[in-house]
Parts: sequence; C-alpha cells; structure tokens
Amino acid sequence: MYRTNTCGELRLSDTNQKVVLSGWVQKARKFGGMIFVDLRDRYGITQLVFNQDINAQLCEKAEKLGREWVIQVEGTVAERSNKNPNIPTGDIEIIVSELTVLNVSETPPFTIENETDGGDDLRMKYRYLDLRRTPVRSNLELRHQMTFATRTYLNERKFMEIETPVLIGSTPEGARDFIVPSRMNPGEFYALPQSPQLFKQLLMVSGFDRYFQIVKCYRDEDLRADRQPEFTQIDCEMSFVEQEDILNLFEGLTRHLFQTIKGIDLPAFPRLSYSEAMKLYGSDKPDTRFGMTFVEIKDLTAGKGFGVFDSAEYVGAICVPGGAAYTRKQLDELTDFVKRPQIGAGGLIYVRYETGGNIKSSVDKFYSPEDLQQWTERAEARPGDLLLILSGKTEKTQKQLSELRLELGARLGLRNKDRFNCLWVIDFPLLEYDEELNRYFAKHHPFTSPKPEDIPLLDTRPGMVRANAYDMVINGVEVGGGSIRIHNSELQKKMFSILGFGEAQAQAQFGFLMNAFKYGAPPHGGIAFGLDRFVSIFAGLDSIRDCIAFPKNNSGRDVMIDAPATVSQEQLDELHLKIELPEE
Repeated sequence: MYRTNTCGELRLSDTNQKVVLSGWVQKARKFGGMIFVDLRDRYGITQLVFNQDINAQLCEKAEKLGREWVIQVEGTVAERSNKNPNIPTGDIEIIVSELTVLNVSETPPFTIENETDGGDDLRMKYRYLDLRRTPVRSNLELRHQMTFATRTYLNERKFMEIETPVLIGSTPEGARDFIVPSRMNPGEFYALPQSPQLFKQLLMVSGFDRYFQIVKCYRDEDLRADRQPEFTQIDCEMSFVEQEDILNLFEGLTRHLFQTIKGIDLPAFPRLSYSEAMKLYGSDKPDTRFGMTFVEIKDLTAGKGFGVFDSAEYVGAICVPGGAAYTRKQLDELTDFVKRPQIGAGGLIYVRYETGGNIKSSVDKFYSPEDLQQWTERAEARPGDLLLILSGKTEKTQKQLSELRLELGARLGLRNKDRFNCLWVIDFPLLEYDEELNRYFAKHHPFTSPKPEDIPLLDTRPGMVRANAYDMVINGVEVGGGSIRIHNSELQKKMFSILGFGEAQAQAQFGFLMNAFKYGAPPHGGIAFGLDRFVSIFAGLDSIRDCIAFPKNNSGRDVMIDAPATVSQEQLDELHLKIELPEE
C-alpha cells in the first residue's frame, strides 16, 4: 500500500510503530551525517530522518531529493529530541528504513509554503501548486465544512436538494447574462442562470415545499474583490411561510454555522429597516462593529452665510472618538480621500472639540462657538473628539459619509475580523426610479411581493411601496438576501406593468411562470446566500478568490487554462456565428 497513515496524524502515542507515508517533499536539510526531510500531504507535515550511520546508501539517495518530489517512505515513529510546537506532529519523527521516489518534480515557480514568494498572477497561473499551500487548502476545507453543515441543517428541517437547469432563457432584468449559442437551433441562444429564481418558484407550485440547492450562478459583470463571473449560492425556497418564518429559520442556519465551525454562540440578530440603515450608516449593508453613526445637522447650519451648507439638501456629521488629536496632515489625507473620484465629495469640514473644552473648526469664519457647541451636543461629542461633516444631495452625501466612516473604522482598528456583528435589513423599497430612462426598476427582482398594507400605493405612489424583502448583513457585507414572492397572477401582471413590460413582452419572458400561477400557487418565499462571501468572512479574507479552488482574475480570465479563448472557424460555422473583431 502507498500509506498506512497520513502526514498529519501520528503522535507520541504511536512511538515505535512501523508506518508507511506518502507525500510531497516540502524541504530537506542536511546536518552532518543526518538528513531531515519535511514530508507534506493534505493533512499536515511529518519530519523524516535519514541517518548515514544506520544506512549510508539510503542517505545518499535522500540527498538527491528536490522540492515537491513525490515520495513514499517506510520507517519507525520516534520521539523528537528537538520538538516543534508549531505543528501537531511536532513531537515525533520517522526514522526512515526505505525510500521510494514515486515522481520527480521540476523546481516550482514559487515556494510552496505558508508565506510564499509568489505574486497573485504567478500563483493564479499555477493554481494547482498554490492549492498545495496550507492557507489556501485550509480555506477550501472550511468551505467544505460549511457546505456539509448547511446540508445537514437543511436536511434535518425537511428541505430537499433539487438541481435546476443550467441552460435557460435570457431575462432582461438584473446583470448581463452569459449567452450560449445553440447549434441545433440556429440563431437562438441559451443563457447561464444568474440564479435559479424562476425554477425554484415553479418547484413551490409543484408542491416541493422546502427546496435548497448549493448551485453555481453566472453574471457577466465587472469584477471586484467580492465578485466573480461564476459564483456559488446556497439557494432556498419555502411554501406556506411569512417573512418571519424565513428570518427565524435562516438566522438559525447562520448561528448553527458559527457555533459548529467556529465555536461562537451569536446573540439574536437585530432588525434594521432600510430607511434607518440609510439614515444612520448611509448603507443598506452597514458595518455595526463600531459606532460613528450619522447625525443630521442641516437645521443647525442654515442662515449663517456659509453657502456650501445653505445650498445643501443634507448636512451630516460623524463623531470620531479621540479624533481631536488628528494632525493637519491626517485631516488633509481624509479630505483627499473623500475627494477621490470614486467618492466624489467636494471637500470636508471638521470641528475639533479639544480636551480643554475649546471648539475650533474649519468654518470659524461663519459659525460662532455657540453654534459649534450645538453641533457637538447633537453628535454627543466629548472633549477630545472630532466632527467630520459633508453636505450635498441627501443620498449621494450619505454614501460619501458611509465610505468615510468605513475608512475611519479601518484606520482606528475598529473593523476586527475576529468579531462578527450580524443583522437583518428589512423593509426595502419595492421599486427604484431611473431618471434617465424615466421608469421604475425592481429593487430586488420583479417577483418580490409588496407589503400587503402598501399594495394600494401601487396605483398612486409606487415609489413609496415597501417590499417583503430582507438582507442578512455580517460585518458590512451582504451575505444573503431574499423576499416573499408574488403568488397571485393578477398582482404579478400589475408589477410587470409598473416595470414597463407590455403584456406581450411579459408573456414572452415570463409566461410559463404566470401560467403556472393559475394552477394553485402557494404563498412562498426564499433566500439565497453567497457561499463564497460567507466562507471569506469566516476565513477573514479580503477577497473571495482565496476560497474558490480555481477563480478568475479581475479581468474575468482564467490565466491557468487561458480562458476565455478564440475557437476555430469550424466551430463558429457549426453555430452559425460570424465574429467581427473591433478595429485596433
């Protein structure tokens, strides 16, 4: 056999046991007549010892071993004289009696160690080597544990895992679809699913009242650290439920994962309405690990001759604890930060509440000490604190303040990755209005149910209608979202009409769903979690790429297999496609 044990399981209790191990050579070191080799497999590292005094021929063979050679050894477990407390097998070593080289290796392009010398691009090109490193492998082990625990939790609550199609029809709402040409149907195309939304609703009509699927989804959109063109969802749907049933069950799933995987018992999740989240944090996915919530001071700033504030729709402040000690250079850095094109503020006003009680600001010319005192009182500032103030259009300025708040939280060390603050954001707007296109769009998706008490507003003030929609937020990251669905075909028709779908267009795009609703659709709703984001939060990662086995880079390319790539003219002809490349 190739091995009797793995490289991560032997302990002092196994001393004097004869074993066979197989794995990769992590490194080799020679000291006098002894050669020490670290042998690695998926489970850990075990030190091998070759002693020239015992077997000179074997020692000579071991001297030729290179990094990442695949070998098999037989030997006896012995207690190490120089123990290594940093690894689980650090109390033992293997006195080798036989060595077999199973395969040689070229010198790898970067070191296969926890702290590697390989850059991102190089490691992505040789991802199969990068996956040998313990940090990357640990992320995938964590992902496995989370998916296994999720399946166990949902199975125990009578959920069925059902696969839905990958080749579907294209839908006009949401992100761009990935399009797949059909060879057997010339000129027609499938799309890869952005989510299994329509099919899981059809499963509810079919009577499968508790469905889930850990499923690949696809969106052809610009990439960020928390986005990939293909990603994985924990996708769930339930029948005969209200919003509260879904929040309770999937809050339970999240608490189960934290307790099972990380040994953390979370308290009940707070609920925050969308309007409150925007008012206090300027974000519908607020990071509540720290304070510095917004304070509106427009009414305290008007009529003093400062045009920037007088003409502004909104004036908001955040109070930075201990920030009065900030130097001019630090304040200039923060001003430059909010002026960046990605944020777009025109400038930053500050008020220092000095430890001695004096109040100084960048607008002393316009506001008296008494005026500034009112600002600090409303912000509940204490001596030693700093107020930072932005103004302008309400929604835009709140988003700018949100970015400033997060930047300050990072600089002050308040965004601790080992602390987890979870909450539900509820009562989202059902619709959002696009001024340029002069039409409403669904905030969530076209199948989201309005709150029953708001349905009459659909005819008079559609922008005021709240949705039966909810997002789960952890540490400022939206990890899951869902809604109660429309199950009444007439209400669904009205929703399509508000969104600008003609009856023929709605029938062409979603006729199968609307027709299904005529045959006794139950009340239903669901939620989907972004598994990649979920795992990255548990692992404390800045990017979801590090918890995906074979991710794409920021340009949507797989540099390991060099995809996407061109195809032959014969393949294009079979698909009846003609490619016209843009002129250089």
